[in-house]
Amino acid sequence: MERNAVVATGESVAFSYELAGLGSRFLAVFIDMAIQLGVAIAIVLLLAWIGSAAPERAVAAPVSKIGQAILTSIYVISSFMLLFGYFIFFEWRFNGRTPGKRVLGIRVLRDGGFPVDFTASVVRNVVRIFEVALGFYAVSAVVSLLSPENRRLGDLAAGTIVVRDNRFERTTARSFVARETRGDDVLVRDLSPAQRELVRRYYERRPTLGLEARAAVSAQIAASVRPKLTVAFDHVDDDDLLVHLATTAL
Repeated sequence: MERNAVVATGESVAFSYELAGLGSRFLAVFIDMAIQLGVAIAIVLLLAWIGSAAPERAVAAPVSKIGQAILTSIYVISSFMLLFGYFIFFEWRFNGRTPGKRVLGIRVLRDGGFPVDFTASVVRNVVRIFEVALGFYAVSAVVSLLSPENRRLGDLAAGTIVVRDNRFERTTARSFVARETRGDDVLVRDLSPAQRELVRRYYERRPTLGLEARAAVSAQIAASVRPKLTVAFDHVDDDDLLVHLATTAL
């Protein structure tokens, strides 16, 4: 059964997201675990090869023990980083998408539809440790089914949701927020970072909105954006204006 989440921005503009289902979320986890397993095997083979490169007789006993201790330490640190740092790194640096989530077309967002940050990713993945211990996600599966927003325990703790991110809805718009510091960005220089982010998010979600919803949402956003522009653009409707700003920033 498909579920949707409606999130409101600070400007009281609502965006609707299709929530990722339990099946796609767990399949993404299995893909990520398969990648982790492959990397772990490669690390073990590499360390085994390094350990066998020097014959025991050619190395003094104390030196050999130190070398084994170093290899063991490398293995423990690598395992820890692989198991617990994998999800944190990819969610934080790749807009809420691990390789498994990218394959399944889903991603993590914070409440309000904002990109997941480092703190939220750490919290949801620290809780993941306990979820694995509790019957390998069995409890979290039940919690997700009972939650209106398909949240597992980690999502509840971190204030995150997992949404479907259809590939055909993705756009190649220039980063509107990144243009804040451009000297020739005269037209939109008075827009706040929140307004710039709002325009960008509207353009990203635009293909998923029906005509009526698109008109209503674009009207709300344009009402707060138009007074800040140095050109009136009265001849351009709200939707066209926002698309033009998001794709070119003039």
